[in-house]
Amino acid sequence: MNSKNSAIIGCILGTAVGDALGLPYEGLPRSRAVPFLGPPDRYRFFFGRGMISDDTEHTCMVAQSLIESGGNIDVFVKRFARRLRWWLLALPAGVGKATAISCVKLWLGYHYEKSGVNSAGNGPAMRAAIFGAAIDNEDMMIRFVRASSSLTHRDPKAELGALAVALAARESRHNATIDAKRWLDALQRVLGNEHDELIDLAQRAISSVEAGESTQDYCFSIGQSRGVSGYTYDTVPVCIHAWLSHPRDMQRALASIIECGGDADTTAAIVGGIVGSGVGQQGIPAELTQGLFEWPRSVRWMERLGSGLADAMAKETAMKSPRVNPIAVLLRNVLFLSVVLFHGFRRLAPPY
Repeated sequence: MNSKNSAIIGCILGTAVGDALGLPYEGLPRSRAVPFLGPPDRYRFFFGRGMISDDTEHTCMVAQSLIESGGNIDVFVKRFARRLRWWLLALPAGVGKATAISCVKLWLGYHYEKSGVNSAGNGPAMRAAIFGAAIDNEDMMIRFVRASSSLTHRDPKAELGALAVALAARESRHNATIDAKRWLDALQRVLGNEHDELIDLAQRAISSVEAGESTQDYCFSIGQSRGVSGYTYDTVPVCIHAWLSHPRDMQRALASIIECGGDADTTAAIVGGIVGSGVGQQGIPAELTQGLFEWPRSVRWMERLGSGLADAMAKETAMKSPRVNPIAVLLRNVLFLSVVLFHGFRRLAPPY
């Protein structure tokens, strides 16, 4: 069990390194991902360095909003909604459709209670681990996850997938030995009997891990032979499988999920956040954090963000959060978009 400070920083940095490792593989089918780029054992995005995408940006914005909320959900949602509006104007590459529509609705004056769209995408799940790492009270954690989810995604499945991720990060952070049954019991208690589909998917993932099946083979067995889709009930069980297979080994957990193909940056970000909550900052390989090429959300900035969130949670009061220069974010995003376009054109070439 790590200190809260280490767990929160580990969650943020774990999300970032997973996001950055998985990003070059984003959208590639399982059969092409590794033959095309090689194994996900190092960064392959920008001259051997890694860059983050919306998965990490959302986690950081959630952390900033939590710091400023003082435990007040209405304040949290208002701050997060404001950040989402300005985030969209900074030209993020690869923003999800549901999140983009929600951000536009916020700009058009929709109240945050009505800005979400009917989608069961991965948006809420990709930013959920930080709640499990930062909030000790389970009921409070659940309320914040639900508020974060409904801001952009109204389909109940999106919220339930996010709750499963947050509970996994909570299990990872609070217990030296991971107990899949304890996590599943918590999930059943939170979801209730009316959500048997996700419980069944979770039980199948746990049984697969217990049988020694690899995450890639499990992914194939549930019909995702071309890679993990952006549907949360496809994504979350595979992420849980990767976490339970390697609960204290960041490198192996990330490799196992990225090699499944599909929505690789998001799945790796989710797994990185869960594992990072347990291993803490010291459990993330130094070469991964040192290899991140990011500004203004640098590794040092993310460390300050995590420490600030830990302080705010400990003091149970609203505090100032680390800020980022919006002009710097825009300039960074222009560079990021150019690299993304390069990768897109590169995919037109063999091997296929």
